Amino acid sequence: MVKTPESQDVDAFTAMEYLRAALDRAGIVLPSLGVDPASPRLGLVELGRVRADVALRLAHALRRGDPAA
Repeated sequence: MVKTPESQDVDAFTAMEYLRAALDRAGIVLPSLGVDPASPRLGLVELGRVRADVALRLAHALRRGDPAA
């Protein structure tokens, strides 16, 4: 199991860029990916809306990384 940092220890902009890079390697673009400016203390990353085919590609990419898939 990979240990992940606590939510208050993660910079939202850094997390967003890591996610964008990982999605890019999987050939997936989330056009609305960004940091939620309305809640800076919460460090929320906005994933936005995507077309159904993109959601399906994302699900497949996640399942490939899941040992139980």
